[in-house]
Amino acid sequence: MNPPSLQDGIDKAGSPIGLLWKPNARHWTVPVVEPEYVGWREEQMAWRASVAISDLSHHMSDLFIEGPDARRLLMEVSANNYENFVVGQAKQFVPVTQQGLLITDGVLMRSGEESYVLSGVPAAQNWVAYHAKKGGYDVSWSFDPDSGVRKEGGPKLFRYQIQGPLALDLVARAFGGPLPQTKFFHSTPVTLAGRSFRAFRHGMAGQAGYEFIGDWEDGAAVKDALMKAGEAFGLVHVGGKAYFTNGIESGWIPTPTPAIYSAPELEEYRRSISLFSFEGQKPLHGSYFSENIEDYYTSPFELGYGKSIAFNHDFIGRDALEKAREGVHRRKVTLVFDLDDVKRVMGEDPGYVLSYARYRIEGSGGALAGMTFYTGFIDPGRHRAGAVAGGRALCRAGHAGRGAVGRASRPRHPGRRRSGLPPHPRHGRALAL
Repeated sequence: MNPPSLQDGIDKAGSPIGLLWKPNARHWTVPVVEPEYVGWREEQMAWRASVAISDLSHHMSDLFIEGPDARRLLMEVSANNYENFVVGQAKQFVPVTQQGLLITDGVLMRSGEESYVLSGVPAAQNWVAYHAKKGGYDVSWSFDPDSGVRKEGGPKLFRYQIQGPLALDLVARAFGGPLPQTKFFHSTPVTLAGRSFRAFRHGMAGQAGYEFIGDWEDGAAVKDALMKAGEAFGLVHVGGKAYFTNGIESGWIPTPTPAIYSAPELEEYRRSISLFSFEGQKPLHGSYFSENIEDYYTSPFELGYGKSIAFNHDFIGRDALEKAREGVHRRKVTLVFDLDDVKRVMGEDPGYVLSYARYRIEGSGGALAGMTFYTGFIDPGRHRAGAVAGGRALCRAGHAGRGAVGRASRPRHPGRRRSGLPPHPRHGRALAL
């Protein structure tokens, strides 16, 4: 008997919201990595004030794609520009549906002349693999799930991120000198402790740094060498709690709701995905509630991925994206909640806060102004900050806004109700971090 599919789960629940709405959802945690090593506050401070190391080997899935048609496959299932995409370079992967709505993002690295690695949550990977199989491309592919799902053994790749004001000094000490000048989102081959791997210029907290990526079997030796070099700089090991808050500072919105649950033409796709997948189990919760799953969808323009989109080739959703770029009415913004309001609502010391819930952001008259995507407590700045999407811009793009803070754990209006957000495909709302 075949296991139930995502479509089976939707049918049984009566709707996508019936399947995904889970008011008491647990916090997402990093598998294997300790929640804290020296305390989440100190770990947050390290990437701002000194230097930190994060183990990113366990919480992401990887899709390995190889073959003569690999580039053509990726071009046809995503909106990215593949001209001048060199070996060792990476892109923020942007796959969309026929309606121009985001499946989810990921990091796509070209690892060889005919090989690529797509990393992140599995939604974008499932999209690529489905079309690889259905389209008859001359490619092979394999999945390496995250360590919370993998049944046995370690991951295929290690990933260690060195981040903070002293990151380049630590790297120079570890490697015996500065690494070659490398553009952001590019990588260069390096050797440390007799192991060869890549140094990827990437960081999540607005500081200079590297992500080192290589074969899992070499990971322990590489990490030991980095930790030893870091002793002189007070290197701090970042745990899972602190790591999941750094995206708030960088402005990245994680895990947008895949826009796959409602379109009739995607029923076959939904039947190809397990009910017990990311798409079938990633919960929706918070004080923002709509019975229409499409109110939770996003376009790449809303998330700030417009510069990653290229109309120089045909791809799924191209026509819809060309129309959508002229009518964006939501923007990604940052909210910094007033500390006195936070204390009034949550207490003198709210402690560790991180939520991917969709909370309502309301104007002074109670009208819906947006919704949060990513909310957390950044202790070094004593601020609670959130990522927000709204029906109108809360502030200029890239400019921090301020607002009062409130809490709600269930929909304010039970039963069927309008969300207050404009319907798709009039997308382009405001999101924030």
